[in-house]
Amino acid sequence: MTKSKGAPPPPAARRPKILVPKDQEPTYANLVRIAHTASEFIMDYARFFPGDHHAKVVSRVVISPLSAKLLLRALTENLAKYEAQFGEVEIPQKQSLADFLFKPPDKDEDPEE
Repeated sequence: MTKSKGAPPPPAARRPKILVPKDQEPTYANLVRIAHTASEFIMDYARFFPGDHHAKVVSRVVISPLSAKLLLRALTENLAKYEAQFGEVEIPQKQSLADFLFKPPDKDEDPEE
């Protein structure tokens, strides 16, 4: 099948309007466990507090591999915009992320380093 000259271009994809209920409460999570099957990605968002032995899952999100790739792209683009406005988000190198988030610095560490 060939395109005829002068045919209008296909309509642009429309973004859905996102409706957030007025009573929608935000859910805080500081940990995510990601697993996958051949057809989906499963993300368990959890809260983990100092001294606890278990993280409590507060939300489970299941998406397709295509949606996971598009989410990665959207996060990458948005993180770049964030860093352009507020500066680079640095990942701690001396300690694990859990140590950085949940433990005070060592006595001999300069907090301004």
